[in-house]
Amino acid sequence: MKKLAFSGLLAATLLGASDFDYQITPVAGYLWNSTANENTLYNEGATGGVLDHGVIGLEAQLNNLTDVIKPELSVLYGRGSTNGVSNKTNVLTTMINGVYEMDTSTVFTPFAKAGVGYEMYTNNFPNDYDGVVLDAGIGTKIDLTKRIALKLEGLYMYKMNNNGMDGSNGEVHNIAALAGLAFSFGEKAAPVVEEEKKPEPKPEPKPEPKAVVVPAPQPVAAAAPVDSDHDGVFDPDDKCPNTPAGFKVDTDGCPVKATLHLNFSTDSTKVDAEGTAKVNAFATFLKESPAYKGTIVGHTDSTASDKYNQKLSEKRAEKVKAMLIEQGIDASRLSAMGEGEKMPIASNKTKAGRAENRRIEVELCK
Repeated sequence: MKKLAFSGLLAATLLGASDFDYQITPVAGYLWNSTANENTLYNEGATGGVLDHGVIGLEAQLNNLTDVIKPELSVLYGRGSTNGVSNKTNVLTTMINGVYEMDTSTVFTPFAKAGVGYEMYTNNFPNDYDGVVLDAGIGTKIDLTKRIALKLEGLYMYKMNNNGMDGSNGEVHNIAALAGLAFSFGEKAAPVVEEEKKPEPKPEPKPEPKAVVVPAPQPVAAAAPVDSDHDGVFDPDDKCPNTPAGFKVDTDGCPVKATLHLNFSTDSTKVDAEGTAKVNAFATFLKESPAYKGTIVGHTDSTASDKYNQKLSEKRAEKVKAMLIEQGIDASRLSAMGEGEKMPIASNKTKAGRAENRRIEVELCK
């Protein structure tokens, strides 16, 4: 069986570095307070804060508002003691940050962030004051699955604690080490971009016939030209003699081969106007070569589940088959099947690779 492959490719998304709209990360960690040795009720001029303590929190990040900086809302809660005081103080810190992520095309995604927030106390002591916080941090995300990553970060928080007990001002420097699991939601996919076509090889020039001197022929009746395989090309010029009936041939008498490139939108079986024109042209070719049969094969990347990708690849293949039948191609000459994500031609770890794997292939046979 002779096979002719035809591919349709989907390009990588340009909406941002992330394949998902947003990310939610529950975190836990520990906070070190620079004023831990100063903050007793009896230490006039103390700059505020509580002893070193554990913290929990939640971080929510939007990925597709801008191409570079991603907004993040972060909330941290801790509960700690002050030296010499039995009651504990609740500390709630809310921050709005801008996050920059490096695209390394690996499972590691380093990031840096900075922003501003507000810190609030309950069970306030004389040297504990609500106030504006400036923060900055660095960390990395490590992909565990397509939607879940381990997030590790270090965070520095600065607060000017005004009006100490003696009227002084003091600076509070907090450092927090945080870890959590980042869950991604709202998956995005790439718009379609057609694969760059390779130039077809130029045919080799025919050698010029050499002049041969022959004696003048005696007048004879001219013989009728012969076309033995009835393909419309006479035998002396036919480079593919004995071509079976039912194939469209070129000027050299050889069967013509066709090409077809289709693009689909994400999670859709709709063929746009350009794709429809290509399908119609391919239908014309099949009408002119009735000996050909075609198998339409759909493929996907590994973005969704195996079961979902299998169904999606089958639906796209059936869509192309139905369009060809509407153009008058006998259904007995066509078959459609889906391979899902089982036969990638590129790596699914990169956006460009996933785009190459989202394709339609057509196999022709006699």
